[in-house]
Amino acid sequence: MKKNALVFGSISGLILLIVLVTSTMLCYNSNDFSGNMWLGYSSMLVAFSFIFVGIKNERDKHSGGYISFGKAFKVGLYIALVASSVYVVTWLIEYYMFIPDFMDKYIAHVLREATKDGATAAELKSKKDEMAMYVNMYKNPLGVIVLTYLEVLPIGLIISLIAAAILKRNLNRANTVPAGSI
Repeated sequence: MKKNALVFGSISGLILLIVLVTSTMLCYNSNDFSGNMWLGYSSMLVAFSFIFVGIKNERDKHSGGYISFGKAFKVGLYIALVASSVYVVTWLIEYYMFIPDFMDKYIAHVLREATKDGATAAELKSKKDEMAMYVNMYKNPLGVIVLTYLEVLPIGLIISLIAAAILKRNLNRANTVPAGSI
């Protein structure tokens, strides 16, 4: 199970890494963060599709064709943790080594978009206060780590739950012959 999680988690993490680096460069250089949110979350769905592959691989090749919901979820969780950790480490490197003023540019973008959408002065102040909370969290590497995990890991957990529910195959249910089929 560990090797399975490392292999499929690394593949997922590599996809996340490539998209994160590419999208960060594009939005950071253009000051337009709008389309990158959709790109980021859709790439997470693609990357985390390897949770399905990893659970199916565990079930079919290592568990004799059977896997409980709990074990399937555990495999998916490990894959999601490996991929999310790659994402978090990539972001830490990007943020601290290459774009330490990211939050300044992002906040400017958020406020610009809010103004364009017709936000009132009170709404803009509220948005600035909300963004100040994130700036404070970004002053501490632990805050950056927590926020970054919160960005990616919940999606991996949801996909792990869905995949475990779809791919579970219990031994006792598989050996039961339906009534009237003999």
